[in-house]
Amino acid sequence: MAGPLHQRGGAPWVRSSATIYVGRPPDRSHVKIFCVPDCLFCGIAAGDIPATIVSATPATIAFRDINPQAPVHVLIIPRAHYANLGELASAEEGLLADLARHAREIADSEGIAEGGYRIVFNTGPDAGQSVEHVHAHLLGGRSLGWPPG
Repeated sequence: MAGPLHQRGGAPWVRSSATIYVGRPPDRSHVKIFCVPDCLFCGIAAGDIPATIVSATPATIAFRDINPQAPVHVLIIPRAHYANLGELASAEEGLLADLARHAREIADSEGIAEGGYRIVFNTGPDAGQSVEHVHAHLLGGRSLGWPPG
């Protein structure tokens, strides 16, 4: 037997803890969620869902879009879950810069850096964000018109 379930005096041992807030909800800007169970991109980042991985860093992962809109169409995501660009911008310092740096490295390796490329973040349903895990679309390999959409 592993030992008594109670301390002397009868108080139970605490095996888990919770904090209950009374009043307004706490500020969650410090909370980091690494994986949301029903998130497609969290599953890809965890290696549970197959994707054509282009490259990865400790903070980000890049993979080919399944419905490419240009000869080069790569999605770059943070490994940690942030729903949109606004959340990512408020995230840990440097993560947005890491994602942009990763996009530039991919543009170099895909041979589109010199001719030009576009990085797009869709934020919200009106902008066409279909997966609520922030992702940058790296597009290139052809002339990209303006305005988009």
